[in-house]
Amino acid sequence: MVCVDIWYGIDDIPAELGPTSVTIGVFDGLHRGHQQLISACVEHARANGERPVMVTFDPHPVSVFLPERAPLAVLSFERRLELAEELGIDAVLVIDFTKDLAGVEPRPYVEELLVGKLNAQHIVVGENFTFGAGATGTARAMQDFGAEFGFSVDIVPLLDDAGVRICSTHIRECLANGDIESANWALGRHFTVTGPVVRGAGRGGKELGFPTANQYFPDTVAIPADGVYAGWFIVHSDASIDGDMRPGVAYAAAISVGTNPTFGDEERSIESFVLDRDADLYGYEATVHFVGHLRDMVKFNSVDELLEAMANDVAKARQVLAADAKAQGWTAKDYFLREK
Repeated sequence: MVCVDIWYGIDDIPAELGPTSVTIGVFDGLHRGHQQLISACVEHARANGERPVMVTFDPHPVSVFLPERAPLAVLSFERRLELAEELGIDAVLVIDFTKDLAGVEPRPYVEELLVGKLNAQHIVVGENFTFGAGATGTARAMQDFGAEFGFSVDIVPLLDDAGVRICSTHIRECLANGDIESANWALGRHFTVTGPVVRGAGRGGKELGFPTANQYFPDTVAIPADGVYAGWFIVHSDASIDGDMRPGVAYAAAISVGTNPTFGDEERSIESFVLDRDADLYGYEATVHFVGHLRDMVKFNSVDELLEAMANDVAKARQVLAADAKAQGWTAKDYFLREK
């Protein structure tokens, strides 16, 4: 649950707002680069008695100007707010991005919003930051406005990995290629998706002995390429679950993403086989954490070939997840995995 103050539009900002340290951006991935901005904002705020505020935009600007090229969502908007809170942000200003807003000149953007409404004493932006009509405002221009209006500006260099810029586009490319390990590194955490568990074809448990929790997501959500992955499966519920699983615990899982070509299914889904557990999960909200890529999706010639591959998937998943739990520093209360 999000506990930070959320201001939906300028009119929601308190009239008597004390001094703030502000970071500005879309923050659509909250990846390592975004985390650097937020950390710089929070650190300055704590050192100077200011309130750390994140200014973000919804919807994504690209979806307003080029809806046919709207980027796939790497994380939900609510999760964006939760992560900002975890990183120390105290309040979030959510600005409804429209074409009219995009036409506002840089000066009133700074003078009326940042200075007049947010009482900004310090601004943190990335070196590629732009704002105002025609993206004519730049990070350097923000420094000039700071000198004029009396606030300091921190320009944070872009983050790269072996010459590849860490950005949400790069993460989407990693996901599309099934490179979950690189996506996770760029994110600084596991890539996750959250949604309700629904009924699938029913063959996993009845025919194959591998019952799965099935989830479907709209085409606007980024999910990894078709294949099999090791990951964690977490159920969200205020009540107990019918079976031997508990809400909030990360359970080891072998996860299939795709259309099940062996059986000719057409709709893409995420199917999680939770290892060594049995519970009725239909209707529950659940989060899948993708940890490692095990293999590509394959159309098998027989059910026996499929079962042999699935057994190998489970064995590999145990190894990958045992190492991940250790790397995360998790204790026995955080996760469930039998290493066998």
